[in-house]
Amino acid sequence: MPNDTSITPVLRVIPRDQHAISRKDISANALRVLYRLREGGYQGYLVGGAVRDLLAGRHPKDFDVATDATPDQVKHLFRNCRLIGRRFRLAHVVFGREIIEVATFRANVDDGSGDRETHEGGRLLRDNVYGTIEDDAVRRDFTANALYYTIEDFSVRDYVGGFEDVANRRMRLIGDPETRYREDPVRMLRAVRLAAKLGFEVEAASAEPIPRLASLLAEAAPARLFEECMKLFLSGHAVASFEGLEQHGLVAALFPETAAALASNRSGALRKMLLAGLGNTDARVEADEPVSPAFLFAVLLWPAYCRELMKLQAQGVSPVEAQRRAADRVTVHQLSTIALPRRFSLPMQEIWLMQARFSLRQRKRVMRTLAHPRFRAAWDFLLLRGITSDAHAEDIAFWREAQDDPDHAIAAHPPEGEGEGDAAAPRKRRRRRRRATAALGTD
Repeated sequence: MPNDTSITPVLRVIPRDQHAISRKDISANALRVLYRLREGGYQGYLVGGAVRDLLAGRHPKDFDVATDATPDQVKHLFRNCRLIGRRFRLAHVVFGREIIEVATFRANVDDGSGDRETHEGGRLLRDNVYGTIEDDAVRRDFTANALYYTIEDFSVRDYVGGFEDVANRRMRLIGDPETRYREDPVRMLRAVRLAAKLGFEVEAASAEPIPRLASLLAEAAPARLFEECMKLFLSGHAVASFEGLEQHGLVAALFPETAAALASNRSGALRKMLLAGLGNTDARVEADEPVSPAFLFAVLLWPAYCRELMKLQAQGVSPVEAQRRAADRVTVHQLSTIALPRRFSLPMQEIWLMQARFSLRQRKRVMRTLAHPRFRAAWDFLLLRGITSDAHAEDIAFWREAQDDPDHAIAAHPPEGEGEGDAAAPRKRRRRRRRATAALGTD
């Protein structure tokens, strides 16, 4: 919060016997960085999500460090260090596959000695103004992320009430919520995501501006919103994340056509299927099984596809053409908000378009469908559709059998209009066309 000096940090030290953080739960490499900084004459603290998660009884995946050393000074201390970033200049200390991110304390007010740029709407474009640990604490986003663990006495240092907020399972913004969201609209998504991940509630004052400011997400880079969606829905808390987006009025900002389709679906079947799909994603993450972003977005945008398909068919467009157009239109419209890479958008469309194949029983088509590289994903998608509608029960039964014995399945469920007499009818032999030699220039 560049110009907000109204917050006065008040230090509270929580001694080791009053918190649950143990060094055995901290990455050995993060501890190496902390000890090396101290040996070099600098302050160094474990900070942010790692401290928050450890206090909440969770196991962090990443460990970040805050220090009074500048990025160049950190690089001088560690040969295995690289400097990254323009918006936020950071040091990455690399230990094989693990990276410890080291950030220099940042200040609230730019005295002209640093590097800060703000958009006219209040959005922070670049922030490399360094300061003290007190400055750093009050400029962080949520109180739960402004907690510092020190190896000097193994205490936790709290300047903004974050320790109490973690104990009360509460996500609370530091400073004026509207100002903080205008600085970086993606903070609204972070509030929802962290609350879903931790089982916290977004504090009332921090939640109030979100529906009013949701449209600011249009200013965020589509590529950044794609990355945020990956965190929202592929971290094992997809259902809770989507429900949080609904609660705070953010679905329409991220998925405008899906939001419109859900609002117009009176039966609630589309929402039920969407949540079932996200629940399936959560189960796969929990079981440490791979989850495809293509399948995820096929679930998230299916309501929009169904709505567009119905519109086109009502206009008299043929079924096959309507399916193709609907898939293309939904994808193109969504890309203006979220930069979905083609390596995911094309398989997503294939999953949708293959749904129409599941009503076909002709042997060649059945064999071709079974051999399709996207069959397994499309089949899983059909099973999801079966959760919300009995209309797919016969297709599900057929294709479940066809995967084991296609010939038996086809015999037991012959294609419509292809009874025994039809099947036995002789097929006409196609006449071979003579090569048009004159057209080939060989006359």
